[in-house]
Amino acid sequence: MPRRRTVAPGEERTARLTLLIDPRKKQVFEEVCAAEDVTPSQVVRRMIREYIESRLGHAWQEAAEARAGSGARKGPSRRT
Repeated sequence: MPRRRTVAPGEERTARLTLLIDPRKKQVFEEVCAAEDVTPSQVVRRMIREYIESRLGHAWQEAAEARAGSGARKGPSRRT
């Protein structure tokens, strides 16, 4: 049975994040996720959200929305 995609409140849109990881860690991570019936993406999104909240508090979303509403650049940055 395919897993349902769950998105946290306030996270309706998605953006791709690519990272490099040791193949063995990736395999073990995927196995642990499967054993807990969650997708690796769900776990990574939760870890990122918890990391941001530990640094900026729960109000980080309002600040991000205010920046987006003020014309701040959206989307990935480009390295030159």
